[in-house]
Amino acid sequence: MSTTVLQSTIDPSAPAFTANREALLERLAELEEALDQARGGGGEKYVTRHHGRGKLLPRERIELLLDPDSPFLELSSVAAYGTDFPVGASTVTGIGVVEGVECLIVANDPTVRGGAINPWSLAKTRRAGEIAAANRLPMVNLVESAGADLPTQAEIFIPGGRVFRDLTRLSAQRIPTVSVVFGNATAGGAYVPGMSDFTIMIRDRSQVYLAGPPLVKMATGEVTDDESLGGASMHATTSGLADFLASDERDGIRLARQCVRRLNWRKHGPPPRNPHPLPPRYDPEELLGIASADLKVPFDPREVLARVLDDSAFDEFKPGYGTALVTGWGELHGYPVGVLANARGVLFSEEAQKAAQFIQLANAADTPLVFLQNTTGYMVGTEYEQRGIIKHGALMINAVSNSTLPHLTVNLGASYGAGNYGMCGRAYEPRFLFTWPNAKSAVMGPAQLAGVLSIVARQAAAARGREYDEDTDAAMRMMVEQQIESQSGALFLSGRLYDDGVIDPRDTRTVLGLCLSTIHNGPVRGADGFGVFRM
Repeated sequence: MSTTVLQSTIDPSAPAFTANREALLERLAELEEALDQARGGGGEKYVTRHHGRGKLLPRERIELLLDPDSPFLELSSVAAYGTDFPVGASTVTGIGVVEGVECLIVANDPTVRGGAINPWSLAKTRRAGEIAAANRLPMVNLVESAGADLPTQAEIFIPGGRVFRDLTRLSAQRIPTVSVVFGNATAGGAYVPGMSDFTIMIRDRSQVYLAGPPLVKMATGEVTDDESLGGASMHATTSGLADFLASDERDGIRLARQCVRRLNWRKHGPPPRNPHPLPPRYDPEELLGIASADLKVPFDPREVLARVLDDSAFDEFKPGYGTALVTGWGELHGYPVGVLANARGVLFSEEAQKAAQFIQLANAADTPLVFLQNTTGYMVGTEYEQRGIIKHGALMINAVSNSTLPHLTVNLGASYGAGNYGMCGRAYEPRFLFTWPNAKSAVMGPAQLAGVLSIVARQAAAARGREYDEDTDAAMRMMVEQQIESQSGALFLSGRLYDDGVIDPRDTRTVLGLCLSTIHNGPVRGADGFGVFRM
C-alpha cells in the first residue's frame, strides 16, 4: 500500500522541548491529585465502614463485572471539581467490556453521602446515557443510592426525570439495560431498576422502595419494615420487580455478566480495516514535550499524529492550501479516520473552505473524523471581514453541524472563540471530547478579554467626559485575567462536564482507539446533504 509516513523533527534534548515537558508534568500532577480525590470516595472513614459491612466499592464492583485484563475507559472522572461537591460527583461512569460486549457502566458511590444524586452526578449520569444512546451501548447500572440530595432538590428534581425517560428510550431502541441493586435504591433511585430491562437484587441487601418506612408512616400511618416494604426477596417473589435474586454482591455481578452474555449482541459498524495495525514509529512519551507551554506559541500537529496514527502514516489533503489547518487521512488501531488539526492558532477563509470540503469528502466516504484543537479562533480585522471570514467560518461550522459521522475531539492546547465551534467543540456534539491537562477554552485569551474590557471602559469614560483611572484599570485587568485563566483551565471545565475527561497525552492513541471501537457498535454513515453553504 502506498502511503506517506510522517517524518518527525522533534529534538528531545532541545530547551523548548524540556520546558514544555516540565510544564505538562506539572499539570499532570494536578490531574493526578484530583483523580486521587475521586478515587478516595467519601474518605477513609466511610470507605472503611463500607468494607466493614462486607460491601465492595464501586470500582471494585466494576472490576469484577469487566472481562479479566480488559480496559476501562473512565468518563467525567473529575466531575464537580472546583464546586461545593466531592470530586467525581459520587458516581463512576465509563466504558468496559463485559462478556466481549462494550457496555456503558454507571456505578453509584455509597461512601459519598450514601450515593445521593446531586446536580453534578445527575449531569454525569445523563452524559453517560447520551453516550450509550449515540453509540448503541448496552447500559449496566450498579445501583446503591439514597435518592436525591435533598438540599439541592430544586436543581435536580425536574431535570432528573430525564434519566428515567432516557432508560426507557434505550430499551425502545433495542439497547439493553441491566441493573444490579447492591443496597438502598430509594425514591427516584427506585426507578432505575424499575425501568431497566433486567433487574438483579441481592438477598438481605437490596432495598427498593419509593418511600422508606419512616415516610410511609408519615404519609399513611402504616407501620412496616424494610424487607416487607422493598426487600429483595419480596421483589423476587411478590412484586416481580426483581428478575434474579443473588446470594451476595459477587453473585449479583455474575448474574449481570450472564444477562449480557445472553444478549446476542453484535456491532452494526464495520470492523477495523486492518486487524493487526502497526504502532506509531515514534515514542508516545515525546508527546509531553510537543505542546507549547505558552499557548501563544504554535506547534506542528503532525508531530502528534506521528505518535498517534498507525505506522505514523498520514496522507495529507490540500497540504499547500490553508496551511494553518492540517487535513488528511490515516488509520488508528486499524480504523480509517479523517483528521482536522490546527497547525497555527488562527483560522483564515482558506482554512474554513478547506475544512468544509474535507468534511464533505469524509461524509461521502463514511469515514469518522478526529478533530485536534489548538486554535485562537477565526481571523478578525477589516481585510478579513471584507474577504468574507464570517461566511467562510459559517461554511465550516455548517459542515461540522450537519455531518452525521461520528466525531472525536481532543483539545491539545487552545480552543478559543468560534474556533471552538468550527473544530467541533462540546456544543457540536462530538461522540467524545477529551482534553490535555495544559489545554484551555474560553471566548478569548485572558489578556485579550481584559484588554477589550479596558478599551470599552476607556471609551465609556471619554463619552462621559471623565478622566480614566489607570490604577483602577490595571487592577481590573489583573482581576479579569486571573479569573479567565482559572475558569478556562482543563480541570475547571472538566469539572463542569464540558468534556468527557482530562487525559494524559501519552494515552491519546489508546483513548481514541477505545472510542473508535465504541462508535462502531452503531452504523457509521455520512450525511446525504448539508444546509445552504454561503459561498
